[in-house]
Amino acid sequence: MKATSGREDATMKDKKEAKKPAENKVVGKRKAASRADKSDRKRAKNIASSTNKDPNKPKRPATAFFVFMEEFRTSYKQEHPKVKAISAVGKAGGEKWKSMSNAEKAPYKVKATERKSEYEKLMAAYNKKQESSDDEEEAESESSKDDEESEDDD
Repeated sequence: MKATSGREDATMKDKKEAKKPAENKVVGKRKAASRADKSDRKRAKNIASSTNKDPNKPKRPATAFFVFMEEFRTSYKQEHPKVKAISAVGKAGGEKWKSMSNAEKAPYKVKATERKSEYEKLMAAYNKKQESSDDEEEAESESSKDDEESEDDD
């Protein structure tokens, strides 16, 4: 057994006390306030982004891989009816996609490009509708401002 002097024992106790959890430590007011502000900002940002989504906006089209997965899921479920895990289907589909040649992937890529062109048409129509509604709202707000100014003049 190793003999230790009295000073070494005292320093070891100090180190153990220093490693204790921060329950007893006082956190500065500024740090606590800044942490609270950051979390509030994150929550507000998440709420704002979720409320700004337009339900009429067209959804983005599926890529070639997801077009492949639509067909693969049905065939995989027929071959393996006992497998209920979604992750197993995804892993098997990913492995199959990686092993396929470009010629085998071609029909899925064609379908994906067709869906993308449809999406672009829908987005163009959606954007035109948005611009026209924005113009109408601006015209309404300007006319209401003009009405208020004319009432103030009276």
